[in-house]
Amino acid sequence: MPRTPITPDQVRKVAALARLSLDEEEVLTYARQLDAILEYVEQLDELDLTDVEGTSHAVPLACPTRPDASRPSAQSQAILERAPAREAEHFLVPRIIE
Repeated sequence: MPRTPITPDQVRKVAALARLSLDEEEVLTYARQLDAILEYVEQLDELDLTDVEGTSHAVPLACPTRPDASRPSAQSQAILERAPAREAEHFLVPRIIE
């Protein structure tokens, strides 16, 4: 079934939903561009991908992680000494909600 081209009315509707203000030239430009994108996707749909493994990224990604190990942290007293204002063992910050 042939695809229906993107119409300027469709672009106006999506622009309104996205609260975008487009002039008529932009509407026509976006309609042409979106239609070209969908035409390209249709070409991709024609490819035989039977033996192609699915992936979520175009290139292999490695996510390096460090071992989850306990280690000493900064001394809270040393950090509190640098605070502009403190109360007992806590930072004192300005009230933002009345």
